[in-house]
This record gives sequence, C-alpha cells and structure tokens, in this order.
Amino acid sequence: MKLDAGQIAALAAHLEDCELQAHDTLKITLDHPDMDWEDAYAIQDEIRRRKEARGQKTVGLKAGLTSFAKMRQMGVETPVFGFLTDYFSVPDGGSIDTSKLIHPKVEPEIAFVTKAPLKGPGCHIGDVLAATDFVIPAIEIIDSRYRDFKFDLKSVVADNCSSTRFVVGGCMGDARALDLRTLGIVLEKNGEPVAFGAGAAVLGHPATALAELANHLGRRGQEIPAGTLVLSGGITEAVSVQAGDSVCLRVHGLGSVSVHFA
Repeated sequence: MKLDAGQIAALAAHLEDCELQAHDTLKITLDHPDMDWEDAYAIQDEIRRRKEARGQKTVGLKAGLTSFAKMRQMGVETPVFGFLTDYFSVPDGGSIDTSKLIHPKVEPEIAFVTKAPLKGPGCHIGDVLAATDFVIPAIEIIDSRYRDFKFDLKSVVADNCSSTRFVVGGCMGDARALDLRTLGIVLEKNGEPVAFGAGAAVLGHPATALAELANHLGRRGQEIPAGTLVLSGGITEAVSVQAGDSVCLRVHGLGSVSVHFA
C-alpha cells in the first residue's frame, strides 16, 4: 500500500460526500498517482464502514468491467468489484429521483442469489451454479462521481465502482436449468429498444463473474455469504438516462423489470 490510514479515510470521506451530495470531482489518482490496488479497495472498504456505522446495511455485491473487450482496452485481466447498500435498492416499477444523482446510466444485468457460501481460491462456474438459489433480471444504475465519467480503474474501484442504485424483478430462474450464455436480453428506454445482448457478453458466462469475485474475496480472507444478491455485470454498454425517462429490461424466459427516472 502507498497511502496511510489518514489518507485513506480522507479520500473515502471525500468520495462518499460526492455521492451523498451529488457533486462531481476529479479522479483521485491525479493527487495520488502512486496509489495501488490495495489502496483502492481500502478506500472502498472505508466507504462501506462509514455507511454501516450509520446503520445502513450491505445487501449485496457487484462485479464490474466484465466485458473481455473492455478489459483488454483497460489493460486488466480481471473484473472490479463493489458492494450494494440498502438504500441503493429500488422496487420494480419504482421511481428514482435524478436530483440525487450526477450523470446516471443504466446497465442490463443478470443477478444471482446464493444459497451457500462461495469462497476462493479455485472457485469456478460449477461451484457458482451449485451455490446459486436463483437468478433474476436486474437493472443497475451507475453514477460515477468523477467529472464527465473520466477516471482510471483505481479511482473507480475506490468510488465503489460507480454504484448508486439497482432494481430487480421479473421471474426467478434456475441457474442450472438455463443456458445463461445464450440468455437474450432487450433493454428499452421510453418504449424503444436501445440495447440487445446475451449472457455470454459477461466473461463468456455470467457465473464467471461470481467465481472471480469469490476468488478476489478469498485472497482477502473473505467469502460471498449464503443469501447474497450479486450483480454479475453489464451485458451491454451503459445507457445514459435523465429525468422523465423510463427503462425496461426484458430477459428471455425471466420476464421484465422496469424503473422510472423522475
């Protein structure tokens, strides 16, 4: 690690303030160019600690940067990971106040809910499918706190991977009975299709994202607990939204989930 405890606490407070007050900032590596991955996740952990100290609950985990093409572009070999807290959750068909966000975008995803713990190292797709209770359609709303969505990966990890809101809905599916690689999705904005894809866009198989997460946590002496909701990563590119927009995700065989931006 390159940063000391005081720097980590200060950066966590700064980034969380940007989230809670809906104002942007420049990427933090401009002032801390030598910060490493341990620093980035330590800042994210401190943001989580701050939220939990105020009584907010961590209700899930997420994977980001799950496209092979994007990973090659960014020069990394694994996804990045973050957490979901209770106030991020929006009911299916619910409304999101855009005045509390900076520049939101939506991503269509497949969410997993575990029925058994997952821990690395050595976790693989078979382990994930065996430990999955069900899968369900999800819309993740991302909202980087960095100005104009301009950041590097260490900065975005520190910022909890741009997490801000999520919606799950539709029907619960059996992950072992479905071919999640060929599972097709359509993302609609204001009734018009704007993105199409299939589960294989996520690391070849969405369950790979959970295996990577379990292995990441295992290296830190942690695990994915039973009963955890995990967002496996965007199937398509993120789509910008603004006040007045309505978004619907349709997943073949699993129904739909929707949200409105007020």
